[in-house]
Amino acid sequence: MAFTAKILLLGSGELGKEFVISAKRYGCHVVACDSYADAPAMQVADEAEVFSMLDAEALRAAIEKHRPDHIVPEVEAIRTEVLQEFEERGFSVVPSARATVLTMNRDRIREAAATELGLRTSKYRYAESLEEVLAGVEHTGLPCVIKPVMSSSGKGQSTVRAREDLEKAWDYAVANMRGDRRKVIVEEFVAFDYEITLLTVRTREGVTFCEPIGHRQERGDYQESWQPVPMTDALLADARKMAERMVDNLGGYGIFGVEFFVTKDEVIFSELSPRPHDTGMVTLLSQNLSEFDLHARAILGLPIPSIALRGPTASAVILADRAAESFSIGGLAEALALGTPDREVEVRLFGKPSTRPYRRMGVALASGATADEARATAREAAARIKIIY
Repeated sequence: MAFTAKILLLGSGELGKEFVISAKRYGCHVVACDSYADAPAMQVADEAEVFSMLDAEALRAAIEKHRPDHIVPEVEAIRTEVLQEFEERGFSVVPSARATVLTMNRDRIREAAATELGLRTSKYRYAESLEEVLAGVEHTGLPCVIKPVMSSSGKGQSTVRAREDLEKAWDYAVANMRGDRRKVIVEEFVAFDYEITLLTVRTREGVTFCEPIGHRQERGDYQESWQPVPMTDALLADARKMAERMVDNLGGYGIFGVEFFVTKDEVIFSELSPRPHDTGMVTLLSQNLSEFDLHARAILGLPIPSIALRGPTASAVILADRAAESFSIGGLAEALALGTPDREVEVRLFGKPSTRPYRRMGVALASGATADEARATAREAAARIKIIY
């Protein structure tokens, strides 16, 4: 069968699933890989492989077996030295092996931003023991944020307001870190007015941006996101300048989720993901080209003539509340019934084969006359979806 490109997708969650759908529309052959069978992206891919991304030999074997045109990581916890090895052999790693190395670990991407590029970040220290956490707080002050240098979706992150809670935060971070690095970052708590994700697309023709995405988090994990976000021209220009410097430093082609804290007077770099971002799920409804379409186009070298915001739009997550292997999902008709001729409502169910507390099982999307109206509708739609155990 003829195809435009073969893609080896490393990580097959909900973001990977939507990326596969976009890539398939452009004629790609996709091999979806994850540590468990029947992961969301595997359900729509051409082939699937089950292995741990931290198993170097299994990763090498998968790349050698499939000989992809592009290796596309969807998760942070990967043996990045293997990706470097194959890039040196001429394989395309998206966006680049260097980007995967730096962003897999918060300390490395923070050093690139703060030290190499001199971007404004929060004050921070690293710690590999409780004693070093206590020393780090002397620099950052309280409250502070403690999180593993290697994790995703807010796992292991907590905000600490009293010294007596530092040990609990350290233990929580260690218990939820990914990989084999027992190390955390202790950060100054920034009293921001709001935070944004600036989806930044690096293409062969240059860098382009989506409209900023506002988002709200709980337990360090995204709960809802929306576009547009009112920002002054000066603050938006600062964010774009910093994002462009970061992605040019990392190299390669694809979409990057660049996160910023925004205060009345300044924009502060927070984190970066070299792939579609969970808060960017809102673009499935809000834009003419979703973040997944943009990632696929940038990887394949396809043109991106314009990125247009269709109007105020929001997303709200659908969460499980317990662990289960057997369950069903109801309320879909009730959620979609919120749609009217003047507002769109959509639901994306991820198809994950099991639940656990706070696991994202889907997302509700809604448009509205304003972002606040869209947020309220998205939250109501998400609340109508029921996981039946």
